[in-house]
Amino acid sequence: MTALRAPFTTLALRQAVFCVAGAVSAAAILAVAALVPALGVLVLWASGAMSREPAPAVAPVFLVVFPLTVALLVVLATPLGRALGAVHRTLADRLLDVRVDAPPTRPSKRIRALVSDGPGWRAFGYGLLKVPLAIPEGYGAFCYVFGVVNLSYPVWWPLFRNHPAGTTLGPVWGLTPFGAIGTRTFAGTFLIAAAGLAMLLVAPWLMRAGTALDLAAMRRLLGPRRLAERVRELQVSRARAIDDAATMMRTLERDLHDGAQVRLATLAMNLGMATEKLGVDGPPPDLAQARELVALAHRGAKDALADLRDLVRGIHPPVLDSGLGDALATLATSSAIPVAVRVELPDRPAPAIETIAYFCAAELLANAAKHSRAGRIRLGVGRSGERVMLTVEDDGVGGANPDGPGLAGLARRIAVVDGLMRVHSPAGGPTRVEIELPTHV
Repeated sequence: MTALRAPFTTLALRQAVFCVAGAVSAAAILAVAALVPALGVLVLWASGAMSREPAPAVAPVFLVVFPLTVALLVVLATPLGRALGAVHRTLADRLLDVRVDAPPTRPSKRIRALVSDGPGWRAFGYGLLKVPLAIPEGYGAFCYVFGVVNLSYPVWWPLFRNHPAGTTLGPVWGLTPFGAIGTRTFAGTFLIAAAGLAMLLVAPWLMRAGTALDLAAMRRLLGPRRLAERVRELQVSRARAIDDAATMMRTLERDLHDGAQVRLATLAMNLGMATEKLGVDGPPPDLAQARELVALAHRGAKDALADLRDLVRGIHPPVLDSGLGDALATLATSSAIPVAVRVELPDRPAPAIETIAYFCAAELLANAAKHSRAGRIRLGVGRSGERVMLTVEDDGVGGANPDGPGLAGLARRIAVVDGLMRVHSPAGGPTRVEIELPTHV
C-alpha cells in the first residue's frame, strides 16, 4: 500500500518540482558551456579566420579576444557558482525541508577575492556536477509526469477518436523510458496506461535516489567546510560564554550590593550605636536600647549569612559534593509537584557538567511548577556512550515553546559545552525535555 500511495503524496510532488528544476539547471549549464565555443567560432568567423584568405589582423584579434574571454569566465565563475548554490539551497529548503547552511560570505568584491574564493569555486564545481546529477532526477521526473499522461489515454480516447467506422487513423504515441508505444485502437490505450502506471509507481523511488545524491553533493560543496563550521560554532559558543559570564558577574555584584553589603553595613551601624549606648567607662546609660541594637545586629548578621549562603549555592551547590544523584534527590524534595527521580550513572561526570545538569534540572522543575499544571514529574539522568542524558517529563497541559526566553536561554547555555536540547510538548501534553551533555568539558 505504501508503494501505491507514494506517487500521490505531497512529498512526491515536491520532489518532482525539485527534479524538474534540477534538469532545467543542468540544461542551462550545458547551454552556457556550449555558448563559449560558439562565441569563439563566431569571433573567428566574423574576423575572417575561417575563410580561405583570412585578413592579416585575424591572429592579433584572436590572441586578444580569447584570453579576455577566459579571464572573464574565471572572474565570473565564483559569483555565478554562489548564485546557483543559493538558488538550490532555497529549493532544497522550500521543497524538501532540508536546510543546508550557507558558506561564509565573500570578504571582498575585488578581483583577487573573486578568484581566490574557495566556497565560490566549490559552488562552481557543484554546478558542473549538476549535469550528471540531473540524469536520475530528470529520469524520475520524466516517469512521474509522463506516467500521469499515459494513464489518461483511455480517458480521452473516446472523446477525441470517435470517427466513423472505416476511417483510417494515424497511431497515437505514448512516451516511455524504453521508447514510444503507438496504438490505433482503444484497446491499445490500456497498454499505454499500464506502462504509465508502472512509470508512476517507480518514479518516487527514482526521484528519491536522485534527490539524495543531489543533497549529498549540496552538503559537501554548497555548505561550509566542517572545520569552518566548527570554528563558527566555537566562536558563537565563546561569545555566549562571555555574555553569560558577564551577566553572572553583574548579577553577583547586584546581589552583593543590594543584599549582603547592605545588611553588613546595617550590622556595623547597629554595633556602633550599641557601643555608644553601652558607653566607654562606667555603667551603661541605656542597657535596654543597647540590648535591642545588639539583637538587631545579630539578626542582620544571620540575614547576611543567609544571603551569602544563597549566593554560594547559586555558584556551586554544596549538595553536589555528594554527587549528582543526591543533589537531584534533594532538589526534588523542594518541588511543589511530586517528582520521581531516577539516576543511572556508572561514574561521575566532570564537576562542571554536574553543575550544569543540576541547574538545568532546577530550571526545568521550576518551569513545570509554574506553567505545566502537572500532577507528576519524572526526572531521569543516564549515560549514552560519552554523553549524559537528562530527561524531565510531566503530565501537564503541554504547549511549551522551545523559542521562549526560558528554554531558549537554557539551550544557549548548554550549547557552550556542546550540549543539545530537544523539546516535545504538544498541546494537551505531555511535555518532555531532553538535555544531552558531554561527560567532560
